[in-house]
Amino acid sequence: MPVACLLLCPAKTTAFPACRILGLDICADTIVGDQMQRGISGGQKKRVTTGEMIVGPTKVLFMDEISTGLDSSTTFQIVKCLQQIVHLGEATILMSLLQPAPETFELFDDIILLSEGQIVYQGPRDYVLEFFESCGFHCPERKGTADFLQEVTSKKDQEQYWADRQRPYRYISVSEFAQRFKRYDIGLQLKNHLSVPFDKSRSHQAALVFSKHSVSTQELLKVSFEKEWLLIKRNSFFYIFKTIQLIIVALIASTVFLRTQMHTRNLDDGFVYIGALIFTLVVNMFNGFAELSLTITRLPVFYKHRDLLFYPAWIFTLPNVVLTIPFSIIETTVWVVVTYYTMGFAPEADRFFKQLLLVFLIQQMAAGLFRAIAALCRSMIIAQTGGALFLLFFFSLGGFLLPKDFIPKWWTWGYWISPLVYGYNALVVNEFYATRWMDKFVTDKNGVSKRLGIAMLEGTNIFTDKNWFWIGAAGLLGFTIFFNVLFTMSLAYLNPLGQPQAVISEETAKEAEGNGLPREAVSNDSTRRNGRMKSQDGSSNKEMGEMRPMTRLGNSSSNAISRVKSIGRNDSSPRRGMVLPFSPLSMCFEDVNYYVDMPAEMKQRVTDDRLQLLRGVTGSFRPGMLTALMGVSGAGKTTLMDVLAGRKTGGYIEGDVRISGYPKNQTTFARISGYCEQNDIHSPQVTIRESLIYSAFLRLPEKIGDQDITDDIKIQFVDEVMELVELDNLKYALVGLPGISGLSTEQRKRLTIAVELVANPSIIFMDEPTSGLDARAAAIVMRTVRNTVDTGRTVVCTIHQPSIDIFEAFDELLLLKRGGQVIYSGKLGLNSQEMVEYFEAIPGVPKIKDKYNPATWMLEVSSVAAEVRLNMDFADYYKTSDLFKKNKALVNRLSQPEPGTSDLYFPTEYSQSIIGQFKACLWKHWLTYWRSPDYNLVRFSFTLFTALLLGSIFWKIGSNIGDANTLRMVIGAMYTAVMFVGINNCSSVQPIVSIERTVFYRERAAGMYSAMPYAIAQVVMEIPYVFVQASYYTLIIYAMMGFQWTVAKFFWFFFVSYFSFLYFTYYGMMTVSISPNHEIAAIFAAAFYSLFNLFSGFFIPRLKIPKWWIWYYWICPLAWTVYGLIVTQYGDLEETISVPGQSDQTISYYITHHFGYHRSFMAVVAPVLVLFAVFFAFMYALCLKKLSFQQR
Repeated sequence: MPVACLLLCPAKTTAFPACRILGLDICADTIVGDQMQRGISGGQKKRVTTGEMIVGPTKVLFMDEISTGLDSSTTFQIVKCLQQIVHLGEATILMSLLQPAPETFELFDDIILLSEGQIVYQGPRDYVLEFFESCGFHCPERKGTADFLQEVTSKKDQEQYWADRQRPYRYISVSEFAQRFKRYDIGLQLKNHLSVPFDKSRSHQAALVFSKHSVSTQELLKVSFEKEWLLIKRNSFFYIFKTIQLIIVALIASTVFLRTQMHTRNLDDGFVYIGALIFTLVVNMFNGFAELSLTITRLPVFYKHRDLLFYPAWIFTLPNVVLTIPFSIIETTVWVVVTYYTMGFAPEADRFFKQLLLVFLIQQMAAGLFRAIAALCRSMIIAQTGGALFLLFFFSLGGFLLPKDFIPKWWTWGYWISPLVYGYNALVVNEFYATRWMDKFVTDKNGVSKRLGIAMLEGTNIFTDKNWFWIGAAGLLGFTIFFNVLFTMSLAYLNPLGQPQAVISEETAKEAEGNGLPREAVSNDSTRRNGRMKSQDGSSNKEMGEMRPMTRLGNSSSNAISRVKSIGRNDSSPRRGMVLPFSPLSMCFEDVNYYVDMPAEMKQRVTDDRLQLLRGVTGSFRPGMLTALMGVSGAGKTTLMDVLAGRKTGGYIEGDVRISGYPKNQTTFARISGYCEQNDIHSPQVTIRESLIYSAFLRLPEKIGDQDITDDIKIQFVDEVMELVELDNLKYALVGLPGISGLSTEQRKRLTIAVELVANPSIIFMDEPTSGLDARAAAIVMRTVRNTVDTGRTVVCTIHQPSIDIFEAFDELLLLKRGGQVIYSGKLGLNSQEMVEYFEAIPGVPKIKDKYNPATWMLEVSSVAAEVRLNMDFADYYKTSDLFKKNKALVNRLSQPEPGTSDLYFPTEYSQSIIGQFKACLWKHWLTYWRSPDYNLVRFSFTLFTALLLGSIFWKIGSNIGDANTLRMVIGAMYTAVMFVGINNCSSVQPIVSIERTVFYRERAAGMYSAMPYAIAQVVMEIPYVFVQASYYTLIIYAMMGFQWTVAKFFWFFFVSYFSFLYFTYYGMMTVSISPNHEIAAIFAAAFYSLFNLFSGFFIPRLKIPKWWIWYYWICPLAWTVYGLIVTQYGDLEETISVPGQSDQTISYYITHHFGYHRSFMAVVAPVLVLFAVFFAFMYALCLKKLSFQQR
């Protein structure tokens, strides 16, 4: 029935059947989530991707690795459903799968075997083995055909499948296989088939599609609007936070420019109103900056949908623009209602509504601008810098920093294309054409009487034509349309930014080629088990430790591992025998329960306040035993592992967990355990060897027992581990970002394991170490895991769809059913016999077929459908079984400490001292920063561009001050230069800190370091880069603006600029540390940009700030920056300047009595600027230590 629904029903009715087919009905109302936000499981995310494709009318599907993260039973069900879609709906599906189980492989009609870019076989699945048998190769018993096909073309794996032992083996290359296939019957048939042109007369009239998209434009718009509205509701915190911060800024601004303090008597009063209007313009312009990061985060999904022809770009942009208009209206109304009358603007109703219209248009223009920048730049860091550049350009040429008549001729064109020009002129004309300004008259220095409003417009170089209100409004509307059209066109025609992959030399690539793993190498259970009988019988950990006090990693005496060594690596170099001692430890747990708060989407259907994910889980993990933690997707495997490893950050945990009989203490447990996460989180800008050295130096103590662990020993140990996980040939390759650059998925998996192994742990948890790998790559990883276990360590792995070889490499199995209940816990036995016998003993369970994968069979016979058919609960059956009683007795025995043992104890919380942690973190930060050109080069380039742009706009303005207006322009130039470079430093550092924070959460949970040394190291790392930045910035600005060339003045300019850039950078880091994600950090930072600007002394001089707000002026860092720049350059100048409406004054007198700046106060300004940098850096470190936004 579900398949029929997919084939026959309209697209909008196929979603629920698709959910049922994919097993997503149980989480249909749960958000997807990401690394920082709890959502559906990894396997369920993969199925969502598949579901997106099959719900439509598509007849041709290309499906790449859809089984990654899924259990073999679920994969089989999905592929079987797709097979029916092909056969019943006459669809065409081409699918690539990793580690397909035999029963899944047999569902395919045809296969294409591709190796080294050449087709080795293409044709019916039934005849593929015949082809290779004709070439002299045979697939052995209990070997999956798919695994055989992947290995038979590999030079390192081929020999084991040579069929005729009477004849000497000869390697057959991929090219030779390809040539043999062309001469084979099926190859000849394929050639003949392709040589005959297709008869077009046989085509159905519906074979050609004349519409680009599946549904009508009306339906696309409806669905797109519904989705956008849903996202807005789900992201309501973003919009509420944004509105609240605007309300707060509006209230503060209203009490700063309070109407009782605002007068309309003279030009000086008019300049205060000008400042209020400029602040209104700037705040609402900056308010749109948040659209930039929000748009960037949505681009990956948009590009996927666009390329799959879900909808055209304008269908995406129209709802995006339209549905934000109501929020803009609310924000605009709130701003104008709060500020208009409290600030004392003209009390005329028509001017109130005109200002409301202008502020709304400014917000729409700003939102359109930043959306367009995001679509053009397509990268968070580049977009942040690009947004700052556009703001700088429009801000500098907006007419309020440098009036139009003072702008150099070579920048006049820039004045006319700045949207702020139109907003500024319209706002000022609307205010100063009011009756109260036009009824008053002033006399200029020539004795000519003018209306005060006209004099203000002329004094600020504003157009005096009152029609400029409508010209400005029309200009803003035009820019809004232009930017949104540019946004749409960019999305329609630009592709995602390509990223380079890690480059590896041909020689290294050959050496690092995946190593084959024959079945015997991982599944010779009798040999392995004979070597570990004492451990299985519950012998003392002390005895185990004496058995392997200095066991070399991977140097097992078992024949199976010896064969792995001989087959897996084609080198004859001797291996060093150095290792570090460790204490084998067991873990047991009893009645473990885990709850989370009921998701909001599910509260409508249930009455419980909590959702239980684990139910009474009991079991044990022992040294030298490799335990598989399995279950269908969503059964709670990762959840159980997180609970046992102490990685859960939320929820409610019940139960008893013990380590070698003693209650688990998370602080000490982190020192002796390792956790290989599924997501393979690593710093992208370090090499493999550097990653391991970093982990080893932080996690290995200075002494283990009586053995001193020197730095040389740690390095040797790192080299040993690299050799063990077979990454020694790639040790100088950068890690990179997953799916973008650097290591492949399989290499990242091995790196994740290696990072934990260098910590010399006794207990290791591995979350899906083979997920996303093909059979050969999975075999390499499993050899690494097997070698680790054979050192006497306790290893637990969650695993999906293992092949027979990999599954039978495990010693024990803990099987969970959906709902987090145990249905089997015990040994696998030779050829999985013990597990199979347990399930076959259950009445009604079908017997396993010959050559059938026990892992797949086990999941099939214990599925929900099987429980319904048998009318039984496998969890209840297990709890009444003899196996459960045996396991319970084992848990009880392991819960008691063995005689002569003591609880885990470490004299310090971390392996290294605070200084040691700081040095290691500083080393990694140095490498990361040095190899991050998209961060450092971009911000350096921005600073260079800013210096050249402002220097050319304000050319020599500092050396030609003849009147007070020119001095205001100089103050505006200094304020603008520092503010924009500082804001760019703040915004560009946020993505870097955000990316590294994800790595920080993993490393801190592993007990590598305290938050303080990590944070201080990152803070220190910024100092030399900001020093270089401030140096060339000061040199360029100082020379081009024409300030006085004295050593003292130049030094003070550099000093103030340097510490201003530094505190802005640390402020950006701090905003990330107090925010759950980068988007909220950007909004939070933008809110305080507005307050920094308001109290900087530029919009309203300190002497005119109301006394109830003067305290904030003194804690505003930008105010101290402007103070320092002005008094160091002009605080001692006695040159005379003209002041409108007043007698001539000296420059020093004017800045003292008009702005409140005193030269002698510089002795206070300098240390305060240093303190601001220290304060923000300290707050970053403190918040990183105290706050955690990771939800697990």
